[in-house]
Amino acid sequence: MAVSAEAIYEAAPFARTLGVRFDALSASQVRARLPWGKGLSTVGGGMHGGALMGLADVAAAVCASANGPEGTLPSTIESSSHFLRPVTGDHALAVARPIHVGGSSVVVEVDLLDEHEVLCVRVTQVVVIRAPKR
Repeated sequence: MAVSAEAIYEAAPFARTLGVRFDALSASQVRARLPWGKGLSTVGGGMHGGALMGLADVAAAVCASANGPEGTLPSTIESSSHFLRPVTGDHALAVARPIHVGGSSVVVEVDLLDEHEVLCVRVTQVVVIRAPKR
């Protein structure tokens, strides 16, 4: 997979707006980071669940795209989240891995970890991959 963070931000501007940064981009694993900010926090100072779901969705879409044909357009059709503990500290880390690659969809598991790499949220998404319209 030859994709850059800039290409992702161009295709999916929400990733930049949210503040997602990419540490690793491959078909087998996408690692994305979301820095903590007061605007992303909730009661008690942890990261808001909506911000965390945004991070997970971005990471899952990139992972699914990396496992499809060149130029694949991802679209999440199902998402299941298990919030285990709050994400506190200076960032959340998403680690997305494909657990099933089919002809038209990819099932992606995303672990959201805190700054100490403790599991805080596990998300499973089904992402449809389709060819771009010509």
